[in-house]
Amino acid sequence: MTLSLGHFLSLGAILFALSVIGIFLNRKNLIILLMAIELMLLAVNINFVAFSYYLGDMHGQVFVFFILTVAAAESAIGLALLVLLFRNKSTINVDELNELKG
Repeated sequence: MTLSLGHFLSLGAILFALSVIGIFLNRKNLIILLMAIELMLLAVNINFVAFSYYLGDMHGQVFVFFILTVAAAESAIGLALLVLLFRNKSTINVDELNELKG
C-alpha cells in the first residue's frame, strides 16, 4: 500500500480539527491551549511537507523549518510566561488571569 497525497492531507485535517476542538472545549487550562496551538502548527506543517514532496519542490520543507523555529521560540516564551503567572497567582486557570485586561 502506498501513501498518496490524500492520506497526508486527511491526517493534517484531522490533526487541525482536533486542535480546534481542543481550543474551543478547553478554555480554562493554559497548558492545554498552548499544546492545541502547537498541534495546529504541526498539522499545517504536515500539509506543507506533503505538497512539497509530491510537487518535487523544496520550498515547502524550508518553510516548515522556519515555522518550527518560530514555534520553538513561541513555546519557550509561552512556558516562561506560564511559570511567571503561576508563581504570582498560584493558578493557571485562564478565567482568573485578568491582570492583562486594559
